[in-house]
Parts: sequence; structure tokens; C-alpha cells
Amino acid sequence: MSTLSVRSRRDPLFAEFDALVRSTIAPAARERLDFTPAAESVRDGDDVVLRMDLPGIDPGEVSVEVVTGRLVVSGERVDQRADGDATSTISEVRYGAFKRSFGLPSHLGPDAVSAAYDRGVLSIRVAGVYAGTEPTRITVADGAGSTE
Repeated sequence: MSTLSVRSRRDPLFAEFDALVRSTIAPAARERLDFTPAAESVRDGDDVVLRMDLPGIDPGEVSVEVVTGRLVVSGERVDQRADGDATSTISEVRYGAFKRSFGLPSHLGPDAVSAAYDRGVLSIRVAGVYAGTEPTRITVADGAGSTE
């Protein structure tokens, strides 16, 4: 246990100061500390599957939209800790709103997108991203016998 956490539990003056700092700075800091969830995309045949880590987020608080050729994922992780919780000294968990945006190929619309949420991971499938993108070999003609 760190000296800081021991002191905050024993010293009422420190706890009062800490509460004052949290009440004045926390609202502004909370806006800055909104988070960006980790994401990865993988190819699955002609489709792309985008996965985003959203642990602790109610799936009803997540929005997946197609807006002018972009896939937009937004939501919020709500801080459900009790107000005035004197036992919490360190938190590495980010709370607040998030918004991620990913470009979509021009030939795809909202019908190509489906989403599912399972155990804290949002999976978004974008169907047909790679359809028709396989390379085609072009034969190169021998120009030695051609006439101009």
C-alpha cells in the first residue's frame, strides 16, 4: 500500500482536501479523461469484422450508425461508484463518453453492417468490403512483332 493511500485513510484533513479537489477539478477532468476503446479489425473472407473492447458498458448505451460513408460507434461508460467513496484511492478505469469513426467503402451502405455484443466485446461485421477486390492478372503482349 502506498504512503498516499495510508495517509488519506488516517488523516481527516487530507481526506477533506481530497474531497474538495475532486469536487472542483473532477468535472473538468472527467471531460478530458473520456476514453477511446481499443479496436481491431480482421478480414473474414469478403467481410471485415471490427472488434471493440467495451467492458462494463451496458449494450443499450452503445450506438452503431452509418453516417455519410462512415461507421460511427459511440456510447458511454457510466461511473457507478458511490459518491463520496472514501476507500477508492486509485482508479485506472476510464469513464465517460466515447466516439470512434471508421471509413466505409463507397459501395457499402447500412445494410452491410451488423453488430453484436458479447462479454464486453462489441463485434461489428461489415459485409462485402473485399468483394471483387481480388487481383486479376493481365497478360502482357510481346511488342516485338507489332507494327505501328
